[in-house]
Amino acid sequence: MNERQKSSRAGWLPKWLAPRGLSRPRIGVVTDSASCLPQAFRDRAGLIEVDIPIIVDNHVQGADTQALMMGLAMGKPVKTSRPAPGEFARAYRQLFDAGCEQVISIHMSGALSGTAESARLAAADFQRKVTVLDSNTVSLPLGFTVADVLDARDAGAPMQMLEQIVGMATANSVYFAVPSLEQLRRGGRISALSSVLGSLLNVKPILTIDQGAITALEKPRSFARAQARLVALALRDARSAQGPVRLGVMHFGAAELATEIATELAPFSSQPVVIESLPAVLAAHTGMGVLAVAVAPLDPQPENGSPNPSGS
Repeated sequence: MNERQKSSRAGWLPKWLAPRGLSRPRIGVVTDSASCLPQAFRDRAGLIEVDIPIIVDNHVQGADTQALMMGLAMGKPVKTSRPAPGEFARAYRQLFDAGCEQVISIHMSGALSGTAESARLAAADFQRKVTVLDSNTVSLPLGFTVADVLDARDAGAPMQMLEQIVGMATANSVYFAVPSLEQLRRGGRISALSSVLGSLLNVKPILTIDQGAITALEKPRSFARAQARLVALALRDARSAQGPVRLGVMHFGAAELATEIATELAPFSSQPVVIESLPAVLAAHTGMGVLAVAVAPLDPQPENGSPNPSGS
């Protein structure tokens, strides 16, 4: 058995914490649909995910991936919009009505969306009972962090420890391979000139998140090369990690390729490789066929010196 596969998540929390199986958590957790939260965590008590809506041809479609696929296929204009503060207010009120005493609200990078700002506006009406945090990341790196927060909360961790876990979200890496630059151009993420030149040169860029923003990391000249580089980058990060890691693969309309990548990565992941469809709010900017990989430490160890997330 691979050394990395011998690790268990049991024991990553401090010894003074132990799973309690609380039916009514004291701390509610709110995140947004850009988190790509693994399916195994979506039914946890005291968790609400607020949708970031997509707009297809000037019609609001919520997080409807089918509407997005149809819109992209037909060449209709697609954009996204941050949730209204009222959406967050409803989520917070629902958690308090269910018995929560506090709420931690964890969101995609503020450099990419005004989602966290909408959450802060809503939180202002709840007398400091809601802590809003900007994770400075997105997709599975955010999803893995929310999963860690849920595990720690259910083991009885205090709010301060949960905040420290969120502050470690940027230790999780992510790489995207985009088959076309057109949707990024339409969303204003790159210039029209860059899109034209990229198409002429058959560039299939690999993007990453750096200091909360999208950054072009490499520019392979074919999508097959881009896919190979995704695997290489994920393995590089896994091998250089200080301890065992979790690996994940995301896609939008490329399930077969995502499964191939997951199979290659499996020997290096301490848990089964997560495969998730990219949320509509992100796929609206990357377009069809995007592939992505994520690497995260299996055992986050928050300490007093951990970096603090951007919070309110």
